[in-house]
Amino acid sequence: QVQLVESGGGLVQPGGSLRLSCAASRITFSTYDMGWYRQAPGKQRELVAAITSGGSTNYADSVKGRFTISRDNAKNTVQLQMNSLKPEDTAVYYCNARRLAFGRTTSYWGQGTQVTVSS
Repeated sequence: QVQLVESGGGLVQPGGSLRLSCAASRITFSTYDMGWYRQAPGKQRELVAAITSGGSTNYADSVKGRFTISRDNAKNTVQLQMNSLKPEDTAVYYCNARRLAFGRTTSYWGQGTQVTVSS
């Protein structure tokens, strides 16, 4: 069974940093586009950052210049380095793996990790 396991969440003060990690198993990791999404209470899940199988990245405007997504295909992991955190970054962060193959999109989600930015 495919598993995406997030780690690294927690409580941090405004201006602080956190590094999230997502470990994938039972998928051909290098062929998947990977993304970090977040969902705050009462809000829809939104894309934070994504990295394609080829290494191209894109970011939500709200996190550009503060967050960095990276992947390690040898370790089947994707990371999200979050700097200069703001209270509005508070949310549950989810890892997503997605691939379009043979006309079909396959998507997997992790269970989420809580990030709370508060003084």
